[in-house]
Amino acid sequence: MTFDYAPAPESRAVVDLAPSYGLFVDGEFVPASDGKVFKTVSPSSEEVLSEVAQATADDVDRAVQAARKAFEKWSALPGAERAKYLFRIARIIQERSRELAVLESLDNGKPIRESRDADLPLVAAHFFYYAGWADKLDHAGYGANPRPLGVAGQVIPWNFPLLMLAWKIAPALATGNTVVLKPAETTPLSALFFADICRQAGLPKGVVNILTGDGSTGAALVAHPGVDKVAFTGSTEVGKAIARTVAGTDKKVTLELGGKAANIVFDDAPLDQAVEGIVNGIFFNQGHVCCAGSRLLVQESVQDELLDALKRRMQTLRVGDPLDKNTDIGAINSAEQLARITELADAGEAEGAERWAPSCELPSAGYWFAPTLFTGVTQAHRIAREEIFGPVLSVLTFRTPAEAVEKANNTPYGLSAGIWTEKGSRSLWMANKLRAGVIWSNTFNKFDPASPFGGYQESGYGREGGRHGLEAYLNV
Repeated sequence: MTFDYAPAPESRAVVDLAPSYGLFVDGEFVPASDGKVFKTVSPSSEEVLSEVAQATADDVDRAVQAARKAFEKWSALPGAERAKYLFRIARIIQERSRELAVLESLDNGKPIRESRDADLPLVAAHFFYYAGWADKLDHAGYGANPRPLGVAGQVIPWNFPLLMLAWKIAPALATGNTVVLKPAETTPLSALFFADICRQAGLPKGVVNILTGDGSTGAALVAHPGVDKVAFTGSTEVGKAIARTVAGTDKKVTLELGGKAANIVFDDAPLDQAVEGIVNGIFFNQGHVCCAGSRLLVQESVQDELLDALKRRMQTLRVGDPLDKNTDIGAINSAEQLARITELADAGEAEGAERWAPSCELPSAGYWFAPTLFTGVTQAHRIAREEIFGPVLSVLTFRTPAEAVEKANNTPYGLSAGIWTEKGSRSLWMANKLRAGVIWSNTFNKFDPASPFGGYQESGYGREGGRHGLEAYLNV
């Protein structure tokens, strides 16, 4: 006998969406200087949720000027006073977490289970954590009386809209900087709701400014001469363009870019636990994760046993309505991203890898892709080299730990890795050899605001989170 899951939808009524939103500049919502707007749609239904303003270069200038004006008073506040605002923001986020979780799932397509149980608790935790640092900067290890940089221009991606906002804004405010932030074009709504939270918390005008728009808005923000610090999370291609833009200036820059992480399973690993870690590593948030474990390296002697168990587990994954609490895999964020995933998956088949996916009925409207597994993959395959940013797992094998290290490091990226083994000595040996910024042992995709995050090579430079995350916003 099998048991089916009855639908368990979360109510949309907890989110009150306005038909249109302006830019948040100097504490007020204002239209774009040329009046242009664009629509944001729900990827699970292609329904238009709202329209938002398209910021121009003039709007960027206006926001930077507002942030510059606010910087003088904000940076002069004692750290304990700045901390009060961050604590207040964190508590309001907790109070409004259900509303924000539903909004995130509507605008992004991720399952409500993830936005409710992972994203929102971490968002609040980052503001709480950096509120605690605001009056302790003298003891952070960056010298006596470290000073803020000034105006931070921050550009965030669409995969974790509110969480990436928290990663950027919380340390910037704690250290005394002011902010102009541009959310992703496809997921602007939670940042605009955060603007309302700033007003609710009584944050002084101009300390946080939110500019919605496309890539041209982000480019104008990065290039603006009044910006002292640039923080970007997104694709390696755009990260390289940003690095070229700021070269020769005195702007401080942190880049958190793409990844092609190896999830390495040894023959002595707890296989049932490893299967759960593999599923979490690649299918969490539809694989829209820069540190996703998209390359599974499994020791040859346990390959068949592990893949049998993995396929059984994948057959239980539920794909569908992001607002259904039973859903495991939601919608792909956009038609453009779905086309990218489809093109790379088709290339995997064309190059000779064996494709497998559980049978599942995909909704007729919206953007969907079934969880997919490729075996017979070599390091020459595009699916083993290029970031897919979707629910697609490539399986490679190895015989010795040294071979596992070589294959894991055979990538231009270097953001994360996972190691599955019962031997602590092997985990430590591997961690010392792997060229990755974050390495998990017998787990995957575990985050904490006190732990630094960042990569090497084409995964970017700089660290976010923890004490290390303060340095990027201080003149040290």
